[in-house]
Amino acid sequence: MVFSDAARLGRSLPSAVVLGTDEIASAVAVGLLRDGWSVVLAHDPHAPVLRRGMAFHDALWGETVAVDGVAAVVIDRVTDLLFTEPRPDRVAVTRLGLVDLMTLGRLALLVDARPAAAAAVPDLRHLAEATIGLGPGFVAGRNCDEAVDVGADEVSSHLVRAPEAGPWRTALPLGGRVFRGMVAGRLGRLPVTVPVDGVLRGLVRDGTDVARGVDLIEIDRRNRWQARWTGIDARGRAVAEAVATAARTLRAARTPSIALIDAVPMPPRPAD
Repeated sequence: MVFSDAARLGRSLPSAVVLGTDEIASAVAVGLLRDGWSVVLAHDPHAPVLRRGMAFHDALWGETVAVDGVAAVVIDRVTDLLFTEPRPDRVAVTRLGLVDLMTLGRLALLVDARPAAAAAVPDLRHLAEATIGLGPGFVAGRNCDEAVDVGADEVSSHLVRAPEAGPWRTALPLGGRVFRGMVAGRLGRLPVTVPVDGVLRGLVRDGTDVARGVDLIEIDRRNRWQARWTGIDARGRAVAEAVATAARTLRAARTPSIALIDAVPMPPRPAD
């Protein structure tokens, strides 16, 4: 069951909604899919995605995207979800907001995987039957049913932040080799240069309007054979496993056991 009304409606609906389309949200989606859920990822327009090679994000711009063997299918309308058959090798990705998705009924599972400041963390508990929050600011019993720590990234990389707000333009490919002093792109009219040698592990998509101070470029300082910019890394797998475990626990807690159902006395059978 995806929404609480799914069984009654007799429709195939997405069982888990994951907020965000970055590499952590995408790893979580793959983990839930392989744990028996059907999944839809909802795009967060406020947070540019850096590690696009590890995410389903670019599918929203018409690109063919797969993460760890799982393909993305773009959903443009809420009604499309009613006719999308769940499959173990694909997830739905959409620009639709949470309010739009909730018009189909009460959510069975909601995972907030959006990168956000602790002060901006919402209370999710009234939005779904089971809720999981990722990262700082989420506390089980306060604003979600279960909280999962996303941990720290151990990759030796260098981040370049946007020095000002504006439209970002770049022609560089993810995984490409870059060198110190090389122009990676332009923020408005301002050229943004690479501060160290390395491999492009992360790069905000060309044409994105960015806010001042957001992560714009990530450079893996290792050589091309050691660097990784696609698939799911160790951190993503750890978070995905923790979310899948939490989801199983919450689902079990909210599903009446067969023993309890059988223990309910049946009404007496009418006499013949």
